[in-house]
Amino acid sequence: MTETIHVDQFLAQPPAEVWRMLVEPGRLASWWAPGDIAPEVGHQFSLDMGAWGAQRCTVIEVEDGRLISYTFGEGNVDWTITWRLEPEGVGTRLFLAHAGFDLDDPRHADAYRNMARGWAGAVLPRLVKVMAGATATG
Repeated sequence: MTETIHVDQFLAQPPAEVWRMLVEPGRLASWWAPGDIAPEVGHQFSLDMGAWGAQRCTVIEVEDGRLISYTFGEGNVDWTITWRLEPEGVGTRLFLAHAGFDLDDPRHADAYRNMARGWAGAVLPRLVKVMAGATATG
């Protein structure tokens, strides 16, 4: 059985600005991880996850300005990360789905628990903070 982490986050910026934070390498690095991402199906890139090493990724789906999905990791890991944006009032609701955790595998179960906490408690709040600072400084 596989499980998916689902997290959503409201951001006070319009979807176009949030999209840029997801698909422009310098902006992505400012709140999550350095990597040569591009919103093009088939594009292969790496994300530098620090102590966890470089994670190989391949873009598998793009709806410009609305959705990007890519594989994440290699070896016995079959994870997919999908970001979906929806306008909400004056801002954006950002939905994350991190899929492919085999909860029968103790390593995957541990990663699932840790990553669920990390996405909701650290990574997406960091995006909110970085975007608020970008708005405040122009």
